[in-house]
Amino acid sequence: MPAITPAYQIVNPSYIMPEMILSYQQASGAFSVMASGNPLVRLADGDQYACMKRLDIRTQVTSSQSGNANQLPSVALETRMVSTPTYMFRARAIYDHHDMAAAGNWGIALPEAQRLGTRQAIFQQMRNALLYGMNPAGGEGVLNTNGATTISLPADSRGNTTVLTYDHGEMAVFLLAQIQAIRTRTMQMGRASRMVILGPQRTLGTMEMQQIVQLTSYQRPGGGTSTVKGTVNGVGDDADCEIEWGYDDTLIGAGANGTDAIVIAMPEVERPEVNAKINTNEFARLSPSLEATSLMLCDMAAPREIPTPIAGGAIDVLSELRSTSGWVLRPEALTIISMKYSD
Repeated sequence: MPAITPAYQIVNPSYIMPEMILSYQQASGAFSVMASGNPLVRLADGDQYACMKRLDIRTQVTSSQSGNANQLPSVALETRMVSTPTYMFRARAIYDHHDMAAAGNWGIALPEAQRLGTRQAIFQQMRNALLYGMNPAGGEGVLNTNGATTISLPADSRGNTTVLTYDHGEMAVFLLAQIQAIRTRTMQMGRASRMVILGPQRTLGTMEMQQIVQLTSYQRPGGGTSTVKGTVNGVGDDADCEIEWGYDDTLIGAGANGTDAIVIAMPEVERPEVNAKINTNEFARLSPSLEATSLMLCDMAAPREIPTPIAGGAIDVLSELRSTSGWVLRPEALTIISMKYSD
């Protein structure tokens, strides 16, 4: 990781601004699809796999006016173990006192710049592992989840199939229908819930800034005043459903046939319960139970830094962190939509 800090000439007298124009990268919203918004620090040093226990129940009961002592059914419990591999992410920085002096001429604290650079490299790789997995063929990563609902944007009433030409009101209704479908599959209708819509800036930004819901012969929610995003959020609030929008431009071209991928996820599910005394979901009271629908597990909250002196007075700083890929444990809480942005 070189530090390119050449000599420069200035005119005297002159004024040099102390601030620098730093190159910015997108701060990904991909991690919002997880319950806590961050990986869980659960792994021990050297763990090669993360495992999760699953328990399913099948119940039977008899009913009659007379006893059936010889034919009483029983509860069937089925257990199985699911797992996902872990991966070590590593990056290094090497510099000596000459490099530090040259960077200092530019007003750069080289050790801190190198440290932040290696951290960014690891965090970007974690984002890639979360969305796409390190081994996609093994079902790793959010976009490769086995059992997730995957659909393409259908044509609107005028036959339009791209984001830029789609009827704005119908786009809002389509997104709301996908949110309702997730809440239905996870038994969360009628309960407060949180949804995350993740996609590229150009696609979701169009819904946020350009697509104002049109006026029609009947009153549409948000007609003439709200964008698709505003309409979806407004209807969601009425249904006690918080909707968060996140952006990640690596999803451009990540959908089917090179379209943009839009991820709609419910990061956590609550235990469904309506009547505390007569509860048709009574078995779910068993604990401990996991509310998160998708996870990443890592061995520490931030990369470990290992400085080592090397020959010639230089120093080698190794940064490393072990993490799983994105791991969706409840695929019914995930919908992946392929949307063509434009013709």
